[in-house]
Amino acid sequence: MTTEGAIDMLRRAFITTGIVAGPMIAAALVVGLIVGVLQAATQINEASVSFVTKLLAVVATFALFGAWTLQVLADYTARSFISITQVVQ
Repeated sequence: MTTEGAIDMLRRAFITTGIVAGPMIAAALVVGLIVGVLQAATQINEASVSFVTKLLAVVATFALFGAWTLQVLADYTARSFISITQVVQ
């Protein structure tokens, strides 16, 4: 395997990680921002409120995108196994 091949495999790993984690991170970001603004407006500074709402948002996002996420990971795994044969040769 060449250096370019290894770099390409690493690049695909990073891109797949971003694609898989992106929706959950975006949901947590949006919900955290909304809850933060509401907590600042109402002066309720309870950490568990922010944590629970973000957790529920991430779980709901995973429920919506779970099948798609698993498909992306399965495709990446299949491509990686195919690439292993090129590395060994």
